[in-house]
Amino acid sequence: MSLTPRPAHGLGYTNPILDADWPDPDVTRVGEQYVLVASSFNRSPGLPVLVSDDFVHWSIASHALARIHPVEHFEFPRHGQGVWAPSIRFHDGLLRIYYPDPDRGIFVVTAPGPEGPWSEPIAVLEGLGLIDPCPLFDGEHVYLVHGWAASRSGRSNELTVVELDASGTRPVGMPRTVIDGDEVPGCSTLEGPKFYRRGEHYYVFAPAGGVATGWQLAFRSTSPWGPYESRIVLEQGETAVNGPHQGGWVTADDGSDWFVHFQDTGAFGRVVHLQPVSWNDGWPLMGEPREGLPGQPVAGMRRSSGSATKESASRDHHRFARPGAGVPTRSDDFAATSLAPQWHWQANPRPGQVTLRGDGALVLPLRSNDSGNLRTLPQVLSQQLPQSPTAVTTSLHLDSRVEGARAGLTVLGTEYAWIGLVVSDGSVHVTGGVGPGHRGDRAFVEPAPVASGAPVELRLRSTSDARVDVAWRQGDGEWTEAIMPFRAKQGTWIGAEIGLFSAAPYGAVDTGEAVFGAIDIRTDREGNVA
Repeated sequence: MSLTPRPAHGLGYTNPILDADWPDPDVTRVGEQYVLVASSFNRSPGLPVLVSDDFVHWSIASHALARIHPVEHFEFPRHGQGVWAPSIRFHDGLLRIYYPDPDRGIFVVTAPGPEGPWSEPIAVLEGLGLIDPCPLFDGEHVYLVHGWAASRSGRSNELTVVELDASGTRPVGMPRTVIDGDEVPGCSTLEGPKFYRRGEHYYVFAPAGGVATGWQLAFRSTSPWGPYESRIVLEQGETAVNGPHQGGWVTADDGSDWFVHFQDTGAFGRVVHLQPVSWNDGWPLMGEPREGLPGQPVAGMRRSSGSATKESASRDHHRFARPGAGVPTRSDDFAATSLAPQWHWQANPRPGQVTLRGDGALVLPLRSNDSGNLRTLPQVLSQQLPQSPTAVTTSLHLDSRVEGARAGLTVLGTEYAWIGLVVSDGSVHVTGGVGPGHRGDRAFVEPAPVASGAPVELRLRSTSDARVDVAWRQGDGEWTEAIMPFRAKQGTWIGAEIGLFSAAPYGAVDTGEAVFGAIDIRTDREGNVA
């Protein structure tokens, strides 16, 4: 199957193919289907598994972790902890995802297909600072390469290989450092390795130089234990695609080769790009070839005379399918009785944390745990903020008599803004704030009383440079816009997120509930969002 003739409208694709935060992607092929996994950090459920038939149109098939482990530890937001960069392979009839928790070790989960069911995690290697694992199933041998997190282990810029048993779940030999980045000219922060075999050569693809500023290296050897020689095979070059970082190589069933990788975009997190791969003298050539230089990222592919043609990322690409043309569904009419797969929590949810009645309403009970900082709340129901201009609308009814109880719509990162409803002086008011502050959020919407019992419509808009504005209205009236100079900020290792929340002050009882109507999330790549 060719990847480029099949996108919608007979066009090629434009990068990024996924224009929101899908960090540290890896990909494999099962028959004619491509399966992608991304890291999830503190998000629950974790390890999102995406599928596509053409590498352009993606949907979420499942999450490989229903809860983040250890479950009790992750019942509270553990920003930057949890599930770091995974890898995915299909071997012996099973999909296998290897993932690290840098504070615990390396784990594996398995399933017969991308929809699951997924096994419980099995600990493969225990230890602090073990990150970015990737297996290689090589005949009768199974090898695992991984990197190191200096923040936990004091080690970095090196890659280690250990042999595993036939099940891929236990080590059978001592680990060896096979690539020392300190011995590679100009190499720093070597991480995110992926392990492959092609013909007589073993390959490790790994980024170096930092998440936002680095490049992609290929290491080659005739033995999995080395010694390895190296080349830079992809760098920013003359494009706007900074630091093409870790990803995965996959071969289509027509024999063509492709490489997915992420680009760090700051507030919007790590968006996913797709590069063509060719081979010369046993070395991969990624992206747009350049004479005597590493490849640079392409803006996409277009069809020309029935075949695909590369385009430089520095050129105009209006002829292509727009970026992220086939992203997973974002809007939700709440017509189902269980959460749609685009949603996640900031921590493992408790029983009864959400109710979906199938009537177009999402009900969040007001949990008594509000310290005044939304980043501390596990019950923020979230999804990624798209990179393109976006408008989000929903409706909200707050049923509570508890002073200080609140609910609303937020864009959440290390800093956040929100608009919603709060109980003040015995009645419900619309208000909003930015935070976190020293003692609660800083209000930017002057509290205004709302008609009793009637829902309030809320709107949040963001621009391609992360500026955010919010507004509200009741009934068919005009939108009341809040004036606030706020830019979305990324979270800890993740991008900013759209969120729905409800909470009540500590110690409150009989807190009530917040009822949200259907949420509409629209993006506009021309820069005009109504």
